[in-house]
Amino acid sequence: MTQIIYAMIPARVGSTRLKLKNLSLIAGKPLIEYAIDAAKDSQVFDRVVINGDHRIFEKISERCCVDFYQRRGSLGSSQTKSDEVVFDFFQNHPEADILAWVNTIAPFQTSGEIREATNFFVNKELDSLITVEEKKVHANFRNEPINYSPNEVFSQTQDLLPVNIFTYSLMMWRRETFISQYLKNGFALFSGKFATFKISRLTGHIIKDELDLAMANAMMKMLKLNNPVHYDPLVEEYEKAGHFF
Repeated sequence: MTQIIYAMIPARVGSTRLKLKNLSLIAGKPLIEYAIDAAKDSQVFDRVVINGDHRIFEKISERCCVDFYQRRGSLGSSQTKSDEVVFDFFQNHPEADILAWVNTIAPFQTSGEIREATNFFVNKELDSLITVEEKKVHANFRNEPINYSPNEVFSQTQDLLPVNIFTYSLMMWRRETFISQYLKNGFALFSGKFATFKISRLTGHIIKDELDLAMANAMMKMLKLNNPVHYDPLVEEYEKAGHFF
């Protein structure tokens, strides 16, 4: 049976930590448009919809040839929970069987990653999914080790069990399961059969504040220039002498 899959790109004009975050430029392009382009290019969605709280996002939707849904004002504050936004969208788009939240905070997320995650969700018959970045580092929770022992020789990072850090670059839910749990409990992000999906280290760079934005801007410009890696001039001298490799 064919399943209708929508991509929702949430966008608030207000932001507590970074003013007008979604409209900030990275390498000359608004942050929100990176999410729009990746969602469109993935070619796995029946519709791509900006879920915004201001008419400026409707103008952007027209410019980018995607749809626009204006959420009610009460869902535009920094106190609004993600569950509320998803539930409201499902309620107003009853034809959508699966909803993907394509986050604007991850400008390096690729269309390929979105396509792979969506296919993973469908093929595994999941009810909910959130992207993660896998890190092989020594990690504590409340000052207690979670993937190493302080009573053993300090492990090399490549030998550690990885920790998975939520990036939220993409989240997905199945309509019936989400709505059922939301109506029962008032929350539903981890409804039903849940799984995580690993994304790249670069996609894991998410925009929360001005420093994140500045770093992303610098990295995006570097990637567009396709700069090669440069080394200390001594490297060439040692390579010629056969001291490397």
